[in-house]
Amino acid sequence: MPAVPGGVYSQQGPSCFDKMKTGFLLGFCVGMASGALFGGFSALRTGLRGRELVNTVGKVMLQGGGSFGTFLAIGSGLRC
Repeated sequence: MPAVPGGVYSQQGPSCFDKMKTGFLLGFCVGMASGALFGGFSALRTGLRGRELVNTVGKVMLQGGGSFGTFLAIGSGLRC
């Protein structure tokens, strides 16, 4: 099988910043999902309803997403 020449126009992979950005977005989505589950069950167990429930679950989702996204972005940056 003949080898493909590299040439001047070779394909380049994603940059380190792109990898960190992707890691943050992936971690943010996973953190939001786990925050919705754990925050929702916790808020329902404490008896919150209505607007208090939505505010509390939203806050837990953003906190979980931000922290997990940050850790995954740092991990992706260390692997660059």
